[in-house]
Amino acid sequence: MITNVTPQRKLRGHLPQRPTPRAAATGAHHARLASRLTPRDRWLARMLFEHRVLTTHQIEQLAFPSTRAANHRLRQLYLWRVLDRFQPFVTTGTMPMHYILDTAGATTLAHEDGLAPEALGYRHTTAIGIAHSLRLAHTTGVNGFFTTLIAHARHPATRSRLTAWWPDTRCAAHFGDIVRPDAYGRWKQAGREFEFFLEYDFGTETLTRLTTKLTDYARLAAATAIRTPVLFHFPSHRRESTARRALTEAIASLVHPALVPIATTTAGSNPTAGWLPLAVPAAGQGRLELIALADLWPITNSATTAEQERRHTVVQTRLTPPTPMPPPPAARRAQP
Repeated sequence: MITNVTPQRKLRGHLPQRPTPRAAATGAHHARLASRLTPRDRWLARMLFEHRVLTTHQIEQLAFPSTRAANHRLRQLYLWRVLDRFQPFVTTGTMPMHYILDTAGATTLAHEDGLAPEALGYRHTTAIGIAHSLRLAHTTGVNGFFTTLIAHARHPATRSRLTAWWPDTRCAAHFGDIVRPDAYGRWKQAGREFEFFLEYDFGTETLTRLTTKLTDYARLAAATAIRTPVLFHFPSHRRESTARRALTEAIASLVHPALVPIATTTAGSNPTAGWLPLAVPAAGQGRLELIALADLWPITNSATTAEQERRHTVVQTRLTPPTPMPPPPAARRAQP
């Protein structure tokens, strides 16, 4: 006869206790965070404000030595409401946790930059809304492209680093009246530097829509006197082959084809290598490393690009964008 029945509530899994949104905005909560947040934590919060959402794996690529270390710290940041998280539904298997900026994280960033929290325009309901966005997979795909570059650059032997990473929102605010790239980046390796626009293709756009963008990029190059290569990332070799034929025809129809240098790659290729230029003179060279494209298309008028970035930061974003590379390990220690 059973005489000591375990209450049902004790059979439930443990739910992490988090402060309410109201409590997370109090001075007492932020006083505790002041001694607990590391420079890496603050940098990660700023990255999520800038790039909206990152998966556990992408965050590990950015700044952690292992998945275990990433999960341990991310859980703590979640409990403090510096970050929030969600897990998208899939019919088979499980998706990784996706992280966004939470209330305490946004307030911390505002105070770091001497701003009133409401000046950021942050709303948690808006931030978490990306969980239902039809562009979630596209956003995480673009972000994964850059986190892979950063993971490569974190190895000192590579002598490389990502020196710029603009999301589509920053690009739209800067170039949106002419063209809307998925991202802008600048890669430095062994003393050479290469800047580019990224077009991340899922194979859902028509080839006509894809090639129409070349006219817009040509207009941008003519208006700014900056010839910036456009890198196309395709989901498969078949899609790449079909798109390259369409892009070749579209480039030939431009008044000044040289204004829009193009290289392509496919999913599964490391972003640091596997680039196939569209230019005929390079056709016999096969696929190239990313930095090798700098020899084909050197940066022109880069000081103008840097000045545009400075103006955009000061006037439009209010919050200072993060550096693409994480802070050094020596600067990461703080109280748990």
